[in-house]
Amino acid sequence: MRVGLFIPCYVNAIYPHVGIATYQLLTALGHDVVYPLNQTCCGQPMANAGYQYQAKNLARRFEELFEGFDVIVGPSASCVAFVKENYGHILAGEHRCQTPGRVRDVIEFLHDDLKVSSLPSRFPYRVSIHNSCHGVRELHLSTPSERNLPYMNKIRNLLELVEGIEVVEPERIDECCGFGGMYAIEEPEVSACMGRDKVKDHMSTGAAYITGSDSSCLMHMQGVIDREHYPIQTIHAIEILAANL
Repeated sequence: MRVGLFIPCYVNAIYPHVGIATYQLLTALGHDVVYPLNQTCCGQPMANAGYQYQAKNLARRFEELFEGFDVIVGPSASCVAFVKENYGHILAGEHRCQTPGRVRDVIEFLHDDLKVSSLPSRFPYRVSIHNSCHGVRELHLSTPSERNLPYMNKIRNLLELVEGIEVVEPERIDECCGFGGMYAIEEPEVSACMGRDKVKDHMSTGAAYITGSDSSCLMHMQGVIDREHYPIQTIHAIEILAANL
C-alpha cells in the first residue's frame, strides 16, 4: 500500500518527532510511505474563522500533493477530520476532489484499515487517554458519552498492545480540553480554565502521561501543565505505539 504522509503545519513546526514516529511505525509495518514536500496548512484555521475562499486554495493544493496515493495518513484527528468532512463542500463542483475518501487519522488507519493486533513496543507507564472532540464525534475513535451505546475506544485498543503499559481514562471521559483552535484565541480565559479542569481530571487517574491522537489538544494541556507545574506530561499516542522501534 502506498501511503502519503500528511503532517499538519503545527506538528511539523512544534512536534516533528510525532511525524517521525508515524513514519517509523508505518514503514516498520511494511508500507511504502512517502512524505510529499512543500506541504502547507490544510485550511482548517481559515475555514473555521470564516475565510473559506482562502481555505479553498489550500484544499486544491492538498488535492494536488496527495494525488495518486492509496491512502493519506496523518497524526492529527482534527486536521484529518477537517479534510474528510469539509473538502467536499469547499471544493464543491470540482470533480478532482478525491482526498476525503482516502484520508485517515493514524489511529483510525492502524485500527480499522490495518487491523493491527501486535506491536513490538514497550512503555512501562500509566497513561490517561484524552478523547478529543473531533476524534470522538467526527472520526468515531471512541463512543461519545452522550450516546446510549456500548463503550468502545480505538486508542485504548491499540495502546493495550504495548508491553508494560497501564491504560486509564478520566472520569469526564470525553469532555473538551478547551483548545478548540480559534476558541482558545477568542475566549482565552474560559479556554485556560477548561484546560486546567481537564488536566486535573487526567491527574486524578494517577497517570504519568496524558495521551491522545490530537497534538493540538495535547499542546494546549501541556501549556497548562508547564504554567501550573503539574506533575504530569503529554505524549502523542503514536509515540507510544512506535516506542523502541
